[in-house]
Amino acid sequence: MKKFDFEPSKWIPFRDKKVIEQVRRIKRKDITKHPNPNFKIRVVPDHEIEWIWAADMFYRIKTAADNNQKVVLILPNPASTYSKVAMLINKFKVNCKHVYTFNMDEYADQDGNVAPESWPWSFMASTKRFFFRNIEPKLRMPEKQMIGPTTKNIKDYSKMIRDMGGADACYSGPGWTGHLAFIEPDAPEFDADLEEWKTMGARIVTLSPFTIAQNSLHGFFGASGDLAAVPPRAATIGPADVIAAKYRMDINALKTAGTKVSWQRLIARLTTHGPVTPKVPTSIHQILKTDCYISETIAQDVEPDWNMEY
Repeated sequence: MKKFDFEPSKWIPFRDKKVIEQVRRIKRKDITKHPNPNFKIRVVPDHEIEWIWAADMFYRIKTAADNNQKVVLILPNPASTYSKVAMLINKFKVNCKHVYTFNMDEYADQDGNVAPESWPWSFMASTKRFFFRNIEPKLRMPEKQMIGPTTKNIKDYSKMIRDMGGADACYSGPGWTGHLAFIEPDAPEFDADLEEWKTMGARIVTLSPFTIAQNSLHGFFGASGDLAAVPPRAATIGPADVIAAKYRMDINALKTAGTKVSWQRLIARLTTHGPVTPKVPTSIHQILKTDCYISETIAQDVEPDWNMEY
């Protein structure tokens, strides 16, 4: 049979064919093996993974309340999880006056103006809709303690987190490019070698075309591939903010509308077993102390399905 070989598209941020083939071949039975004992990879049933995250958030909030201490959380934007945390807070009557949250990212326009909370598709609007407003009013944290990047504060955003004593926990999950928050591998604003990159804080960045395609499938944008609906830039925390967090959880469980189809199956292998590089930002967890959870669907072997088309 005549061999057909080709280079990955120039648009793909990480293009090392040998490494990609190596991680592509990682089987479900081997995916939890890693040389760093502090980077703990666990495969869990799909229906459990969201509750693992929600339970961890609730545990940190309640423990801090019991000890009359503040807790600082860096949060991503998956709406349903926050409503579950709010449900637990209400059930156990936990006073959240001590809770401070920092959204890890937010959309921005072509000129770097960060989307305001009044824009219905903003991450802050989502966080408050599904978390803050689902907490009973008498238990809620003061609204000013829910903080997100804005045009005004983005240059000081990392300092704001540090001034709070740093994040007690940072929750994340890789995007299609391997991005962490909106720390994109191909953003010119994060163009640096690994050691310099690790010191970088919050900033406005250019979104990868792959991230725009990924987010066009989100329900907020109609789940219809509407590329023009997704803003071109974003505000984001930096690698330094993730590294400085006292606890990190990385979650790999995204699939398309409940099917087995997922762009995350390959990138989860690259972020957990490929090289640690700014070209795969979530790979930084490999050299840190991080709890990494992978759902059974994402842990499935990467292999052809000849009976499946688009």
